[in-house]
Amino acid sequence: MIFVQLGLAASVGLFDRLGPEGAAWLRLAWAGVLLLVVVRPRPSWFTRTSLIAGIGLGIVTAAMTMLFMAAAARLPLGTASAIEFLGPLSVAAWRGRGAARWWVAPAAVGVVLLTEPWHGTVDLVGVANALGAAACWAAYILLTQRVGDEVSGIKGLAISIPVAGVVATVVAGPATIPHLTVELVVIGLGLALLVPVVPFALEMLALRRLSTAAFGTLMSLEPAIALLIGLVVLHQVPGALPVLGLLFVVAAGIGAERTGARSRPAEPAEVDLPARA
Repeated sequence: MIFVQLGLAASVGLFDRLGPEGAAWLRLAWAGVLLLVVVRPRPSWFTRTSLIAGIGLGIVTAAMTMLFMAAAARLPLGTASAIEFLGPLSVAAWRGRGAARWWVAPAAVGVVLLTEPWHGTVDLVGVANALGAAACWAAYILLTQRVGDEVSGIKGLAISIPVAGVVATVVAGPATIPHLTVELVVIGLGLALLVPVVPFALEMLALRRLSTAAFGTLMSLEPAIALLIGLVVLHQVPGALPVLGLLFVVAAGIGAERTGARSRPAEPAEVDLPARA
């Protein structure tokens, strides 16, 4: 989550030069190339089901990234992240059992306090983009767990991230490529490592060990991290109620950590976890 929010904050600086969709494309395109080179996927690694799930995950990843970047261009980082968090929160409520389901309540209160919808001054287009990203995040969680259960290590990312790069290229590439410079290409490479390569790999490994509900509720920490990164990096100063919301989501995250680990799925025939894991 820290990698994701630092990467998003760093990407804000590209909005004036490439636009939010262009900044998202640059990251995803580089990430796809890096995963293909490092992991070098082979057809024998995938069943028909896991390949289809990986392609679906790539499409969802591209949509989630581009929608959230569009939201972050119009809303404070903490607010956009809080609205996007409704995605994993919904997954936690739908799939949760026992304590995990109860921790959704304080997380929901925290999201409302962070968003402060009663002011009526929030950019509606930004909110719509963040809600779209929330729906994609919910699908991302479910598909990531599906892919992670069937494919060892981060091999699933070698399909999903290149697919996301292709989708982003189709959507934003034609309008962005003419504005690229050597400097922007190098910056894009660094941002691709910061997000999505490292955090998405960590999330896929985490989802092999946690229940969907525990993971989704634990992600309630992300709006709080976004608020802090927005304050420190982007100088977006929150009010008193967003800080109170921060306390609610942190409490929910701590509670989620105590709900227990997911029953470990059967290991694929070949186990090839990366050295970092």
